[in-house]
Amino acid sequence: MNEINNEAFLLKNLKKLSEYSEKTNRARTREKEDLSFIPVILKRSDQAIRHPDDILENTIKEGEEQHHRSVISLLLSSMSAGMILGFAAMCVSLASLIFTKDQPFIYDRLALALVYPLGFVVCVLSGTQLFTEHTATAVYPVLDNKSTVKSLLRVWTIVLVGNLIGTFVSSFLISLSNRIITSGAGFLEVAMHFSSFSFGETFGSAILAGWLMAQGGWLVYSTPPGSGQMISIYIVTFIIGLGGLHHSIVGSAELFSSMLINGQPGIGVASSTLLAAILGNTVGGSLFVASLNYAHIKKTQKVNQTSQKR
Repeated sequence: MNEINNEAFLLKNLKKLSEYSEKTNRARTREKEDLSFIPVILKRSDQAIRHPDDILENTIKEGEEQHHRSVISLLLSSMSAGMILGFAAMCVSLASLIFTKDQPFIYDRLALALVYPLGFVVCVLSGTQLFTEHTATAVYPVLDNKSTVKSLLRVWTIVLVGNLIGTFVSSFLISLSNRIITSGAGFLEVAMHFSSFSFGETFGSAILAGWLMAQGGWLVYSTPPGSGQMISIYIVTFIIGLGGLHHSIVGSAELFSSMLINGQPGIGVASSTLLAAILGNTVGGSLFVASLNYAHIKKTQKVNQTSQKR
């Protein structure tokens, strides 16, 4: 009987060891502990809240996967994300019609912010590829010398093009259904607001939006799957909506829809605004999130390793 129990125990441990190589360093440490000690009914606090070391390793791994995906796979996934965010633009356009111009503008901004995150929640949890997430996620493997800048530009270009194709498709379908949705006036209002600023103002606003979106992606990896991830996405996109900040993909859906329905703004104004938003989102995500997160975590790891050697 003891031999049977010992054999079962060994098989269980061998199975754990086979999965060992796929774990992060901190997860491997937990696996060693579990193999060495008698299990107890206790929820580990470091599994409930993920350690920054784990988050960084997971994001690097996720980024590597995107670098190795085929063009058609990335393109189709990013097109799907763009089409989903068309619904975010539709919700925003309808919410903009709730309050009249003679009421305080904060009422209108709050109404927009409440519905703005809905498309993002569906987009991120569906696993589709969004450009403003990849401004950070695809950067981590490059910083870790596991991918090249050329590969990074490839991922960014494919995902951005796919997102814009997707938002144009959704905008076209929304324009065909405008008599049902009745969002034409709302699209005109949000599109004119989106495009009414100088290139520099739009660029600065987009840096903040890109910063928040990339931070939202980091929070998704830091929280266990479930309601925590939805709340994380909702919070960061609510802030973007409340601030009226420039998100290039949702903004493209707003611009495309207004141009198809109302004929405004013009192509020149829309193109300049969209370019500023794309550049700002890229800087915000890659510089203020990816670079800073990678730098401070790697620095902490080096300090810890030096302390352990002493």
